[in-house]
Amino acid sequence: MTHDLNTSTATLHNVSVHNGRYCFAAGLEDLAFRNGWGDHAAYFTEDGTWTYSQVHDTAARAVAVLRLLGVRPGDRVLIALPDGIGWVVAFLAVARAGCTVVPVNPELTADDHAFMAGDCDARLVITTPELSLRFGSWQCLTVAELMAGAADADRSVPVATDVPLYVHYTSGTTGRPKGVVHPQRNPAAYHHSVGRALGVRAGDTTLSVSKLFFTYGFCNALVFPLFSGSAAVLIGGRPTPEVVGELVARHRVSLLYAVPSWFGRVVAEGDQGKFASVRAAVSGGERFPRDMTERAAEFLEAPVLNQLGATEVGCAATANTLAHNVPGTIGRPVPGYRVEVRDSELRAVGDEVEGSLWVRGPALMSGYLDRPEATAEVLVDGWLHTRDRVVRHADGTYTHVARSDDLEMVGGITMSPMDVEDVLRTHREVREVAVAAVPDQVGATKLRAFVVPEPGYTEAGLEAELLVLARENLAPYKVPRSVRFVSALPRTSTGKLRRFALRAGTADLQPARSTKDESHAERDR
Repeated sequence: MTHDLNTSTATLHNVSVHNGRYCFAAGLEDLAFRNGWGDHAAYFTEDGTWTYSQVHDTAARAVAVLRLLGVRPGDRVLIALPDGIGWVVAFLAVARAGCTVVPVNPELTADDHAFMAGDCDARLVITTPELSLRFGSWQCLTVAELMAGAADADRSVPVATDVPLYVHYTSGTTGRPKGVVHPQRNPAAYHHSVGRALGVRAGDTTLSVSKLFFTYGFCNALVFPLFSGSAAVLIGGRPTPEVVGELVARHRVSLLYAVPSWFGRVVAEGDQGKFASVRAAVSGGERFPRDMTERAAEFLEAPVLNQLGATEVGCAATANTLAHNVPGTIGRPVPGYRVEVRDSELRAVGDEVEGSLWVRGPALMSGYLDRPEATAEVLVDGWLHTRDRVVRHADGTYTHVARSDDLEMVGGITMSPMDVEDVLRTHREVREVAVAAVPDQVGATKLRAFVVPEPGYTEAGLEAELLVLARENLAPYKVPRSVRFVSALPRTSTGKLRRFALRAGTADLQPARSTKDESHAERDR
């Protein structure tokens, strides 16, 4: 029989907090009971609608399945699953068992999965039957087995603990990912600081294009809904504009979360009428220039709220909100957080001066997993160095300039390639663009623009126009020496640009299809 959240909570409250220790999953169930959300829809999935009672009860029963496999408090359990109710149940069950969850992207390579499972010393891997084949030396449990076992099991008492709640791996924009460790109480702080600032409320239905394994998607589709009594739509497959549009219309989605590149796609490919229920959209994960933000807002007929977060922060550090939204910026610090812009000597700088972003607040990572030296580089006296370059303005908003890793050295001058990208993107035939310093035949670095063009472009004509556009609007050293047209830019599993792969020439770039002009056609014959 399904546990009734509307009966008693005394036992739950006693075990969710015990001797200063805390159980995240039990705390959420306690919250649902106290607010009478038991019969409310929590998730809309391909398997149907799940209420709060069903989600928490299934997770409480799934703990028994984990224990039968020898999982004990303090162990780490890796989850490699597509978004779905099985992902949510697995996360809550592992947390309820007093263990640390390690969510990873199921679409990573076998080498990446093996690295992460070994790096975190996983006691168990919860995954799909297909992916279990690549985890040969680790004990595996399929999500179907977890859910089936939970249906026949008794509820387990949750374990209050001080072990980390979860470990998220960085997206690998600069190389090998690092495990970012977050304590049990961090998600509550995410909701109180960011979720509430974004106006998430009980009547909302959320859809996050960014997946649950990603820090951004984890907050959007698990933390904010379960802490607010609202619902979320989960998509197991690829969230194309067409798929998302159908689900937004079907479930009357009011909050839509995505990354800038996806908003660009929906403006170009989406059916505007499908998105009429959206009252606000949120963007994160990478820089979102003002022109792109305004085009997305016009398409959705709703405000688009850009924010800046980091895996190490766990959520956003700065955000635009419905009460204060300045397109082209990353907003103001979220409640409870302090932000400073510092120079290379770690001294705070004034308005309109570019510097490095440092963050202090109630929910930062406790460190990188088993990497004390890397932790000490970014966590200093309670402040986190995000490695973002930003500028603060007089109105208290911040503009994102670049990641420190994205800065390029050209002719002995350090510059942001995003300045160049902003200019080239104004051309009507440019859909996406990335600029990187690439070594030539003799090893000298030259700026090259990698452009994803709109369909039907003429290669020679467009390259010439882009170089003229750059010369007219940029300093000479910022003008690319060449343009390469590609079908897609290299991105991480979380949608971030892999600029280092462009620099190193390791990206698998496919040429864009062009409409060649007569001179090209004659030459090719």
